[in-house]
Amino acid sequence: MTANVFASHIGNRFAAYNCDTVEFTREMPEDCVDFSVYSPPFSSLYIYSESERDMGNVGSDEEFQANYRHLVKEMLRVTKPGRLTAIHVKDLVFYSNASERGDRGIRDFTGECIRTHVEAGWTYHRRITIDRCPVREMQKTKSDRLLYKNFRTDAARTGGGLPEYLVVFRKWAEGMDGVPPVLHDPEQHPLDTWQDLAQPIWMTSGVWYDTDETDVLNVRVARDAEAEKHLCPMPLDLTERLVRQYTNPDETVYSPFMGIGSEGYQSLLHGRRFIGTELKGSYYAQAVKYLGEAERQGARADLFVQAAE
Repeated sequence: MTANVFASHIGNRFAAYNCDTVEFTREMPEDCVDFSVYSPPFSSLYIYSESERDMGNVGSDEEFQANYRHLVKEMLRVTKPGRLTAIHVKDLVFYSNASERGDRGIRDFTGECIRTHVEAGWTYHRRITIDRCPVREMQKTKSDRLLYKNFRTDAARTGGGLPEYLVVFRKWAEGMDGVPPVLHDPEQHPLDTWQDLAQPIWMTSGVWYDTDETDVLNVRVARDAEAEKHLCPMPLDLTERLVRQYTNPDETVYSPFMGIGSEGYQSLLHGRRFIGTELKGSYYAQAVKYLGEAERQGARADLFVQAAE
């Protein structure tokens, strides 16, 4: 491995790297990943660092997609035939100061990411809509699209809450012969489990499969008041469902944007292996801490199961 790795930590069931993910992924062996799941940088919405290697540090959505395309192609190469990648995305609001025409509206960031994957050779497999609370969004963003005063005075200015999406792509292989299946024991995964996972919308209201946007690693395990909080961590419950549906125990999950380690944390807790890369040094350090904790918890759970048997 000749990629410029600034730091690394190898555990028993995980490997974490502080590096440029495009350079690192380019040097990974072909067909070595069973499943990948991550949140790509939301174009220029969140700037995590001033580094020119930071994919979110761009001037436009077009520039982001041009940079992202290099990673998407490499992700296809390292994924095993027949297996999948899942990205956590949402559409983005643009304001008049970001528009050539001075208008305001929504940027189809989700659609742009889908097109980038398909153009790179992935097969568009599935989109899950993640219900989100517009009140929480209003409190967080102060978007005038969600303000009640605008609803009263000029409702044409108002829009609505924006859902999130999980978009899944598959690496198609000719004939799919010899592709190891992902198996589910009906005693551990009964019919109602599948019916919940198959829902096209995952709700926050308890109607179908509950999802909680506050169930993030920052909140669940972060005990250090001085630790830097990740701006937009991947919700843990989303990762858990995808890992459970699309991987077998002991298989390898990869996150090219692991942040503070959310995807790896859930993967290790559920008996999978994990590889993750992160450019920002402070996030990488936190990820190593949390991944080590998840590895220990997963090992204790395995011992408990073995003792019960």
